[in-house]
Amino acid sequence: MKDRFARKIVALSCTLACACAAADEPKAPALETDDQKALYAIGMIAATRLPQIELTADELAVVEAGLADGLKGRAPRVDMNVIRPQLEAFVKGRTAAAADKEKAAGVEFAAKVAAEPGALKLPSGLVYRELTPGTGPNPAPSDTVRVKYRGSLRDGSEFDSSLEPVSFPLNGVVPCFSEGLGKMKVGGKSQLVCPSSMAYGDQGRPPRIRPGATLVFDLELVEIVAQAGAQSATP
Repeated sequence: MKDRFARKIVALSCTLACACAAADEPKAPALETDDQKALYAIGMIAATRLPQIELTADELAVVEAGLADGLKGRAPRVDMNVIRPQLEAFVKGRTAAAADKEKAAGVEFAAKVAAEPGALKLPSGLVYRELTPGTGPNPAPSDTVRVKYRGSLRDGSEFDSSLEPVSFPLNGVVPCFSEGLGKMKVGGKSQLVCPSSMAYGDQGRPPRIRPGATLVFDLELVEIVAQAGAQSATP
């Protein structure tokens, strides 16, 4: 029973790495030796198994206290049998709040992009901007396409890219990709601003993509390969 619960919490909490909203953070320790780097990596790995919830400095200190007590074999300061049933509701509530905050920021970001010359906001919420026109037909939903792409967050940081063309069926990727590529022609380049509802939703894609995140994709449609087999690709 405990193992099943632990797996459930890990699966739920793997939505993203823990994010701290505190302004005052302690000075980061030096990472000068291989042991220090290994210990730091352990902390990073542990963070990816925590829910993406915004923590104040005081809340982060409580999390660290629990980690320290567990690692040092101290007796728990709470009744774990009592608290376990509350964890799922707590994680869901905090994750939903983080997603709502991120979605609100994404709406503002998309509105600014939609106001730029050449940008077109579609009924789905996708903001489409053609950068270089292509030629020929548009791909059909059943087609396989070869694409170069770069995926980034609102702040411009890259979370994925492929400088070499990758192939995938148009009906096998996130809705934003399907709709955006469906408007392109071979040789064309476009930018897509995707609301979370057309990307990875309130779960995000840990550890890089937060719950509710608006994503930006820069695409080049290299080829349409109708009904061809496809490689797996991140989108």
